[in-house]
Amino acid sequence: MLDKSKKTGESNFSSDEIARFDALAESWWDTNGQYKTALEFNRARLDVIKAQIDAHFNLEHSSQGYHFLSIIDIGSGGGLISEPLAKLGANVTGIDASAISVEVAKRHAAQSNVDVQYRHMLSSEVVKEGTQFDVVINAEVVEHVPDQKQLIQECASMVKPGGLLVLATLNRTIKSFVIAIIGAEYVMRYLPVGTHAWSKFVKPNELNSWVGNEFNLTFQTGMKLNPFKGEWLTTPSLAVNYIQTYAHRR
Repeated sequence: MLDKSKKTGESNFSSDEIARFDALAESWWDTNGQYKTALEFNRARLDVIKAQIDAHFNLEHSSQGYHFLSIIDIGSGGGLISEPLAKLGANVTGIDASAISVEVAKRHAAQSNVDVQYRHMLSSEVVKEGTQFDVVINAEVVEHVPDQKQLIQECASMVKPGGLLVLATLNRTIKSFVIAIIGAEYVMRYLPVGTHAWSKFVKPNELNSWVGNEFNLTFQTGMKLNPFKGEWLTTPSLAVNYIQTYAHRR
């Protein structure tokens, strides 16, 4: 099927990618559905993200918690990152190109009595509005858009001076092809076949160059699955899944 991608102006999205996630949107929170392993991955990833937010804003011993933080989750899907951070008190905005995912996220937040502002829009539209945030999160999104550099630069521009940029994606290595494509999609069926295109995976140095000189790389870690326990753990290796955080220079 021809991938109907657009990457000019405000239209940095792939209609085929959106259709793929539209079809799976109702499974976002289903612990027995197609995203079961992804849900476990998200819990481990979220622990890393929260630890880095805590460290950056010195929240370990703060009585205010997340209540003074504004956070945007780019490509928020069903709200797997947005909702837990909002539960901690943060003012969270989640945006996604999939209207169905946005509605699923809104419904789940309402059922959980959690206040999250979900919007069906692209990152370029947020940039046009001129809004900035203390924390900008882009997790497993960059490998699904036509113009990857544009997306990362847009995310970087949304970070307030002194804020934090969190990026998570998959590295373009032989190991990631074997594990994330062949293993996860075709053998173990942790994800539906076609979820990822290996050619769209991003090397860490590519992210670094796209983020720009206004940021310092402050943390990076890989993530790996223990297939026997079904647990996700951090690892020094960035060869497959990895997370990087960048501090905006004041």
